[in-house]
Amino acid sequence: MRAGYIQFAPRFGMVEENLQRALDLLAGEEIDIAVLPELPFTGYMFRDRRELALLADDPGRSVVVETLASFCASRDMHLVTGYAERSGDRIFNSALLVGPGGLEGRYRKLHLFNREKELFDPGDLPLGVFQVKDARIGMMVCFDWIFPEAARTLALRGADLLCHPANLVLPWCQRTMISRCIENRVFAVTANRTGTEDRREGPLTFTGCSQVAGPGGEILAASDGSAEEVRVVEIDPLAARDKWMTPGNHLFDDRRPEFYGPYQENVQL
Repeated sequence: MRAGYIQFAPRFGMVEENLQRALDLLAGEEIDIAVLPELPFTGYMFRDRRELALLADDPGRSVVVETLASFCASRDMHLVTGYAERSGDRIFNSALLVGPGGLEGRYRKLHLFNREKELFDPGDLPLGVFQVKDARIGMMVCFDWIFPEAARTLALRGADLLCHPANLVLPWCQRTMISRCIENRVFAVTANRTGTEDRREGPLTFTGCSQVAGPGGEILAASDGSAEEVRVVEIDPLAARDKWMTPGNHLFDDRRPEFYGPYQENVQL
């Protein structure tokens, strides 16, 4: 299976331009599943919820999603992309799975970062796993990386590949996603954006450094902090289904969840 990411610098509010830029970058690639950054069409630094509402839309009735689906159908591929999703009077920072048949799955960011709490509604969908050709994929969005429960839940539900759209500004995620791969023995594609937005509280610079990591923590592909590019690698989803760390240690069977709750003061020593 060929999996990879698009790293680029969206321009705030320029939805059609950003969409075309992403498709142009992908046009010459042979790929089964590609991951785009978080909010790649709208941009990130909304001044307020009203501005966000003007740019968000319903992916079930979206020209952007229809265009992505048509692109996927012409190449027999799938995309996972960040999305500003409007659902009634609610707005979610979402990830969408788009394939030849249209919208095939969605995830709404559970762990909102900083000012996102003023703009978006918290996610209300479970962490789901979806079949894409020979792989089972799960979706996370950006700040979900710091919560190991997100990646572990997807792995326990059968995900081979974590698709992780991001707009990262802190320096730790890429290293941490290596740990998420090792502790769950999964592949992960983190697609981060580049560039700077300066619209309200001063400039915000995104760190780039998108990557594909393997079940042993190996880096299979990586970009620098500024390149606009697509990187694609061959992965074997079956490699993520072997959870044996040693002949006597199985990552999931050896778990002791009965001991993982909050500390109890009445524990007998």
